[in-house]
Amino acid sequence: MSDLLPPDSTMGAVDSFMRRYGRALIVLVLLIAVWGVASRVVSRKELARDTERAAIPAVLTAHGKVSDGGEDLVLPGNVQAFYEAPIYARTSGYLKLWKTDIGTPVKKGDLLAEIDSPEIDQQYAQAQADMATAAANFQLAKSTNERWQVLLATESVSKQDADQKASDAAAKKAALQSAAANLARLRELESFKRVVAPFDGVVTKRNTDIGALINAGQSAGNALFEVADTHRLRIYVSVPEAYALSIKTDMVADLTFTERPGKRYPATVTSTAQALDATSRTLQVELQIDNLEGELLPGSYASVHFNLMATTGTLRVPVNALVFRSDGMSVATVDKTH
Repeated sequence: MSDLLPPDSTMGAVDSFMRRYGRALIVLVLLIAVWGVASRVVSRKELARDTERAAIPAVLTAHGKVSDGGEDLVLPGNVQAFYEAPIYARTSGYLKLWKTDIGTPVKKGDLLAEIDSPEIDQQYAQAQADMATAAANFQLAKSTNERWQVLLATESVSKQDADQKASDAAAKKAALQSAAANLARLRELESFKRVVAPFDGVVTKRNTDIGALINAGQSAGNALFEVADTHRLRIYVSVPEAYALSIKTDMVADLTFTERPGKRYPATVTSTAQALDATSRTLQVELQIDNLEGELLPGSYASVHFNLMATTGTLRVPVNALVFRSDGMSVATVDKTH
């Protein structure tokens, strides 16, 4: 029993072991906490660096070049016929026949269609009868007035009666003139039964058919035909304000069409609006081109190439470097590298 430790020494050993173990545990907890905080700080810094690197846009850069050469300005253009007119009826009735369809070449005065208008025919016949009646009445009043004037010279009739005959002759003459004017009006309406081409060209639209009701006058959708003169074409272009002063009359520009790749057609500037459109800030320019062969079609979309003279030391930059904002156009530049 002498080998056994006393109770006090055993308890002291246990307490010493627990203290050492507790200190080690506290140190371990502190190390873990420090490691956790440090790892979070490092992760935040790495995330900030990654975010900053990702926020840097990747751009392609190019150096502007100073050039003294000409400038090719390409703008969209609308091609129109030299003359183009919708043909409306001037008299009412029913379409009796039509002579020309779309694509038909016509000369000025060629018959396009004919309208059947029985009411106008009856009015014209009545006007002819009224004209004959007025002419007969005037001839009788005229001869009567002449006889009474002879009798007045011999004082065989009173001057009052002679004046009445003269007044009657004048009234009959006025009635004859009125009847003649009405007959001429109806004769014009009769002539409008024949719808004719106003100029040399091609029929581009036919909006009627035999038996269709025709109403005289101009209103939306009532045009019987459309005729276009395509021997010469007009091209309209809207030129931006920055280039407006560079466009001059008699300049030559080239036209290109997507349906005719590789071909260029020279056109001449004939006139400009001499004023900018207040909405788009553009100058309307008209060009003309001969089209005797009918190779180009009105209504086409064309790319118009203007060869403009550049000023000395013109700086040229790629078109995708231009930035359009409300305060105007500017050039995107890179002033800092990362």
